[in-house]
Amino acid sequence: MTIFKNKTDLIAFVNTIKSDKKTLGFVPTMGALHQGHASLIIEGLKHNDFVVVSIFVNPTQFDNNEDLVKYPRTLDSDVKLLSNISEEKIIVYAPTVEDIYGNNVISTSFSYDGLEHEMEGRFRDGHFDGVGTIVKRLFEIVRPDNSYFGEKDFQQLMIIKKLVEKYSIPVKVNGCKIFRAKDGLAMSSRNTRLKPEYRAAAPFIYKTLNTAKEKFGTKSANAVTKWVTKQFAKHDLLELEYFIIADVKTLKTVKRKSNKKSYRAFIAVYADDIRLIDNIALN
Repeated sequence: MTIFKNKTDLIAFVNTIKSDKKTLGFVPTMGALHQGHASLIIEGLKHNDFVVVSIFVNPTQFDNNEDLVKYPRTLDSDVKLLSNISEEKIIVYAPTVEDIYGNNVISTSFSYDGLEHEMEGRFRDGHFDGVGTIVKRLFEIVRPDNSYFGEKDFQQLMIIKKLVEKYSIPVKVNGCKIFRAKDGLAMSSRNTRLKPEYRAAAPFIYKTLNTAKEKFGTKSANAVTKWVTKQFAKHDLLELEYFIIADVKTLKTVKRKSNKKSYRAFIAVYADDIRLIDNIALN
């Protein structure tokens, strides 16, 4: 498997691919790879000659330094997972912080036409500036034809689409369905840090989302939100941070339903000190 640790060597390799008229897919990750990541990479391989997978824990998108320190770093096992998918067509970019940022580890400020102020933006200060900074830099280094992002981070997906639009970056951003464990829990690198009792409790999140979707067919957004809040208030292990029903295009919280709009329910929950997010299409 081809592994690059610095952007100069990767850029030279990408130039060779481009000169051969080959197509390039891109899946940016923070490592601790799982089957959710694998599903994105497999999708990329269906539509491109090669796929670059970046493995980089980006410091500028963490608002909690403790979370950054604890984030799992498992490059050897990540490469093994990727090798089992394809050794020939997957290129790994695992840079250092210095290779990406030099000596200036700060994020650029971005405007995403208000998308950044909703949901996660309210609870994670500066998060989407960090996301925009790293994704823009990676797009500039990798220069992919197509990129692939999971819908678990739906707000991030929408923000990256807005970033590409506003900066005229020549890459197609593809959203891919949430990959779930058999019990419904959305796959996340953070799941490996869950204590057994919290891992056993966590599928309650997706179960609640599904029931909320059913209720949304006949009840108001406000009534569904109140119902979800009550379910978590009664739960012994899971603590609700937020549940929001939002317009898919603007991500603004719904006040009154319209048959002409599409909606999605978004949730953030603490399982002990591990923060889990999920979402579901409602109509």
